[in-house]
Amino acid sequence: MSKTTCLICASAAAAVLIALAACSNGTGEPAPAQAETIKLATTTSTDNSGLLEVLLPAFTRKHGIEVKVIAVGTGRAIKHGENGDVDVILVHARAAEDKFVADGFGVNRRDLMHNDFVIIGPAGDPAGIKGSKDAAQALQKIAASGSFFVSRGDDSGTHKKEKQLWQSAGVEPGGTWYLSAGQGMGAVLNIANEKQAYAMSDRATYLAYRNRLELPVLVEGDKRLSNPYGVIAVNPAKHPHVKHAQAMKFIEWLTSEEGQRIIGNFKKEGEVLFHPDAISNK
Repeated sequence: MSKTTCLICASAAAAVLIALAACSNGTGEPAPAQAETIKLATTTSTDNSGLLEVLLPAFTRKHGIEVKVIAVGTGRAIKHGENGDVDVILVHARAAEDKFVADGFGVNRRDLMHNDFVIIGPAGDPAGIKGSKDAAQALQKIAASGSFFVSRGDDSGTHKKEKQLWQSAGVEPGGTWYLSAGQGMGAVLNIANEKQAYAMSDRATYLAYRNRLELPVLVEGDKRLSNPYGVIAVNPAKHPHVKHAQAMKFIEWLTSEEGQRIIGNFKKEGEVLFHPDAISNK
């Protein structure tokens, strides 16, 4: 064998060893394959509540698919879906969800879970709304009193619901008493607490933040405060690059008995934050 041939063989052997080392986890065993990843655009409420920290790892363990979360308001989450920036959205604004599907951007929408909205405010309650079962009337009183009200102001599902209630109340909110934050639910709760202001929150985020707030729930129980969530795959016909098969695995798992059980068992201080809807709707 010539010297040149030996050098070629040695180089080839070295390349094989380097490749094997790269594929090893340092124990002599092959390294596990890197998990697939899908992108989920969802609301700050599901993120702030802590639900995703429990839900997503369970899905990844079962299916080997990691979920990268983009937590924004519902309006922006839907826009991410329309642009094909994500593979699936999880939001809470039914009219906007239906339009997303009707316009061809989403497919296979499923009811997932629900909770409700509450109106919170200072314990002194200067607007006198405590115990009211009429959310629109409560907003009328807040406006009439000139008490501070902090709004999400971000086209989120919570903001959309708030605007509907102001419309029902016959009030166009504005002026120095109405503070539009343009931020997520957790930030709004902190601002309202600092200002000792009224605000509307989804119950899950409120419960997650309650221990750091001095703002009790003053209005709850109005049917108009219902807060259902839906999950929708981005349409591959609009955006062929999306990971539709993986997104559907995620949706099927969320709406399965296992996923619904995890949602229903998720609690803060003994209180259920979200009530599963998918099993009963199948």
